[in-house]
Amino acid sequence: MSSIRRVSVLSTGTVQIRPPHVQSNGTPLLWWLLTSRTWTAPLPINVYVVEHESGLVLFDAGQDRASVTDRDYFPGGIFGFLYGRLGKFEIPPEQTLTTALAALGHSISDVRKVIISHLHQDHIGGLPELSHADIFVTTDEWQTLASPLALLDGLMKNHIDLPGLNWTRIQFKGERVGPFEASYDLMGDGSMILLPTPGHTRGSMSLLMQGLRGDPLLLVGDLTYSCELFHKGAITGVGDAKQLQRSSALVLELETQIPNLRILAAHDPGAAQSLLESGNATGALPTAAT
Repeated sequence: MSSIRRVSVLSTGTVQIRPPHVQSNGTPLLWWLLTSRTWTAPLPINVYVVEHESGLVLFDAGQDRASVTDRDYFPGGIFGFLYGRLGKFEIPPEQTLTTALAALGHSISDVRKVIISHLHQDHIGGLPELSHADIFVTTDEWQTLASPLALLDGLMKNHIDLPGLNWTRIQFKGERVGPFEASYDLMGDGSMILLPTPGHTRGSMSLLMQGLRGDPLLLVGDLTYSCELFHKGAITGVGDAKQLQRSSALVLELETQIPNLRILAAHDPGAAQSLLESGNATGALPTAAT
């Protein structure tokens, strides 16, 4: 019997981004960021909720509603201008992390562990509400906070390195998993295995779940924004292209080795439906994902 009882998805609002953000057109990020005049349709900001027998686990923590209500949330000056060019957010009051968890029948206090796929703003928004939980990030990702270019890379340390949070910085020293040379066993029972998938950021990671009641799942954060495009060989326009290609190739190889593996991304509008079809979730689709 699986130690994972159910996997659900909730959305902490929606985001619109530039088309080259979703699929690289080969031009440098700064060029398309300054010149693009169009936005995508609203995309969900997904948080995955895993009901493990040892407690509730989140994969990512969504976007903070303060980002749309607090004028001082984002930096000022040229950095603030660039952040405004990068994304447009809509987060209704009922789609904060705490409220969305309650709609699934959980209290924020039920959360025991939080996996942060990477430290961009739309994955760390719930951190102020999670001081009681153990929060996992890769050592490589954490070290990027010390870079003088961290703010330019989309890392707002003042919303990440908060007093009272219980951070665990991990390195991949566990057993080989398919084409991945090393891994990290989050729960110690093989049910939730973290894998290094750098590219979008230097320390991005994904979560593999097997032995479920339904199809196995791989949560990939922002390695892709569309599984359809991913399987066509597209990479995103944010990150290191070579690393993105390398991590994508490893995930595609893993997919050939694990029958019926479902890849679920943080902003793919089809992810919620795919999760329901996997046989691991119950309930309705989140409003933001329709």
